[in-house]
Amino acid sequence: MAFGAIGVNPAAPPFGHRGKLFILTHSERVDFMDEEYRPPAPVTFTGRKTLVAAAVAVVLIGAALVIRPAGQADDARPPAPSQRAAAAVGMGAPAAAVDLTALIADREGWLKKHADDEESWAVLGSAYLEQARRTAEPVWYPKAEAALKRSLALRPAEKGNFDAMTAMGALAGARGDFGTAKKWAELVRAQSPQRWTAYPVLVDAYSGLGDYKAAEKAMERLLDLRPGLVGYAKAAQVYRDRGWREDATASMEHAAGAAKSPAEKAYAMFRLGELAWERGESAEALQQYEGALRADPAHGGALGGRARALASLGRHGEAVRDYRLALGRVPVPALALELGELLESLGRREEAQDPYAQVAVLAAERTAKGVNEEVVLGLYEADHGEPANAVRRLTAEWSRHKNVQVADALGWALHRAGDDESALEYAKKATELGLRNADFSYHRAQIEFGLGDEASARRHLQEALRTNPRFSPLRAPLARQALDTVGDPPPGGPENVRPKGRWVAPDMSAYIVPKKKPSQR
Repeated sequence: MAFGAIGVNPAAPPFGHRGKLFILTHSERVDFMDEEYRPPAPVTFTGRKTLVAAAVAVVLIGAALVIRPAGQADDARPPAPSQRAAAAVGMGAPAAAVDLTALIADREGWLKKHADDEESWAVLGSAYLEQARRTAEPVWYPKAEAALKRSLALRPAEKGNFDAMTAMGALAGARGDFGTAKKWAELVRAQSPQRWTAYPVLVDAYSGLGDYKAAEKAMERLLDLRPGLVGYAKAAQVYRDRGWREDATASMEHAAGAAKSPAEKAYAMFRLGELAWERGESAEALQQYEGALRADPAHGGALGGRARALASLGRHGEAVRDYRLALGRVPVPALALELGELLESLGRREEAQDPYAQVAVLAAERTAKGVNEEVVLGLYEADHGEPANAVRRLTAEWSRHKNVQVADALGWALHRAGDDESALEYAKKATELGLRNADFSYHRAQIEFGLGDEASARRHLQEALRTNPRFSPLRAPLARQALDTVGDPPPGGPENVRPKGRWVAPDMSAYIVPKKKPSQR
């Protein structure tokens, strides 16, 4: 057997016609090569020739470097903190605190010398917004708005400044102004339907306005365009609002799998902790919150979640400590209200007055910067202040945002103000969508109990305790007491359900349609 090579002839003369297939074996003679082909004389280099060749090579390499300078792709070093934060902000994902600070300093320094760079103004505004989300400091919201407006002034919306437009929608959504968020995101979608960054803003805006079907459609479109951390997280949000807890958890687990940076991992684990908490799985929630804090120790939301889980597990001293630490990192009224209720449940009423007073102070500071805190203030007024004020506040909020959170708060405020008939209508709006929230079920049960409907009250009290037996240090014990007061239903079931005599099959002949005979032709 002969061994050789197979290939396509190049243009070299010894191998015949160009492009012709040839097979060359070692056992064959190549007489034509002996006859026609004469190898050239070997090239020898003298010292002078070597120096000349080296000089030419240096010139050629230098010319290549001048023509093509080294780019970022040529740098094997990892991206700088500002680059990591810019990439995260551009993707709508959370960024690490250190990276975010570096990005803000980098863009602020750049814009001092290049004030006409509209793209950098949009990046800076988005970074300010992410800083507001991380720290809950309301001072960042006006800074974000000013930077984004500067970007839009340099390049208006009608000329396609999509990054600034999308960020304006996200800013409005973060402030709780869902109508404005919807307008900005729909404007981006109208001009560029394939731009996926508009759809997370639309999901939040539609949900805040109570249009949950539109939110679901926007989420599906987002997953079609860009499956990943943000898309899966929004899917979990939509499924959770519809009461599909298993789907919500599965989607959030997909989001955790898609997370790449520690900040993204922390965000996903925090959200998984929230879902576990709402299911009443306090130990699982605690593990998720602690995992989030290991990935990102500066995550204030996870610290507040851990405080909530510790309180439900009876570790009250640790819970109070974590609540106070969380308020130092993310000073939001909701955490102050939770701390006050925990202290009150422990019999420390005088100590609870400080966080209760902090609720109003923090809400006022955030409201002055354009942040909507009406639901938290309404619930605080209903339980610890003036219910009539809560009704006025939440009625105005319902005219703007008809979502389940506002419906529940308004129904509860009306109940506390003594109007159970009106309260029931809003309690139904809050619970009939499907969201499984123990507080919502408890509120509706108390309203039904006030109307004398003990059967419905019993059902919703059981639902609240089945959803999360420790949903509140104040209200969960009251739910158990109310269920004991209502008691069990009377034996035998409802009246006239079981027949008293022997069961006789009903006459159904009147409902039988006679079969038609086939026509004969």
